[in-house]
Amino acid sequence: MSDDDEHFETRAIHAGQEPDEETGALMTPIYANSTYKQDAPGEHRGYEYSRTGNPTRTDLEANLASLEGGDYGRCFASGMAAINTVLNLLEAGDHVVAGNDVYGGTHRIFTQVYEEYDLEFDFVDTTDHDEVRDAMRESTELLWVETPTNPLMNVNDIGALADVAHDYDALCAVDNTFATPYLQRPLEFGADIVCHSLTKYLGGHSDLVAGALVTDDEDLDERLAFYQNSVGATPSPFDCFLVLRGTKSLGVRMDRHCENAQELAEWLDAHDHVEHVFYPGLESHPDHDLAAEQMDGFGGMLSFELDASLDEASDFVGETEVFTLAESLGGVESLIEQPAAMTHAAIPKEEREAAGLTDPLIRASIGIEHVDDLKADLQQAMDAVF
Repeated sequence: MSDDDEHFETRAIHAGQEPDEETGALMTPIYANSTYKQDAPGEHRGYEYSRTGNPTRTDLEANLASLEGGDYGRCFASGMAAINTVLNLLEAGDHVVAGNDVYGGTHRIFTQVYEEYDLEFDFVDTTDHDEVRDAMRESTELLWVETPTNPLMNVNDIGALADVAHDYDALCAVDNTFATPYLQRPLEFGADIVCHSLTKYLGGHSDLVAGALVTDDEDLDERLAFYQNSVGATPSPFDCFLVLRGTKSLGVRMDRHCENAQELAEWLDAHDHVEHVFYPGLESHPDHDLAAEQMDGFGGMLSFELDASLDEASDFVGETEVFTLAESLGGVESLIEQPAAMTHAAIPKEEREAAGLTDPLIRASIGIEHVDDLKADLQQAMDAVF
């Protein structure tokens, strides 16, 4: 049976990995090597230096490519290093269109790093395809899409946005971190590059930092590989090993993340102290039908706006006990944070508010604990504040 015929959960465990031929070891070893013996000058056995290639990383890259339905995967030291590598494809004078509620670190590298190198960026509502098309120029080389978005949980139509990008001969890159390939595979809808922070769901245990890019375009992969090797922001073999461990349980974890998030979203939506819940699994969500069509589940991330002041919202996230007040997401444990003061503080306040990211907005990464304990924790935090 070929990989293409196998179900996702089977490929998550086996793709890119074979038992060691010499010892029969089931798990890919941690190849803690910086360099490799050559048989003659310039004649090696596939590896010469671990920045260029490492067997543990090779297996992970093949595994991730299979899960995303791509042909090529490249791993990096962080999600931001992966995003930086996509930007390395551009040159001075190029223009980028991106969503107006992207992750704060993405906004920061766009505006505070690459604008210094004469790249131009426009941030628009990517759910409005006319607005996206109006923002495109002859010099546009990249359309950057998150879906669901961070932290407002808007769902973008990948196929429609890829068509807009391609009409302008631009690349369409999709950050698929929130959805994971278990729930959504952007290459199937026409995206050129898929980006992941492997730190999140694919690692799944809050114990590593890494990133990845996947494509099905050989020429594009060669360019990404050049920058991967030249810049050198590659993950350690140990981190690659940990991600390989994480992908094996991705399917069963995501099922529980989605189940818990759906129940909590419905509970919060009926709560007296909650003004609004942002979760595509709710039928009231404006993108619910698109999410149901484009995704295989609604994910483990949700945001909600308290009927509260900034100080009350800050007090609320500090009162939780099962939820941990922390940045990041996608681990087995539930995390909670206040984007305006934490993950999205790098975005100017007026831009945040224009995009709908208000001070009392709370973002929660719903873990795989018992959902009743998560409800009870949020309730006791509300009781403590209100």
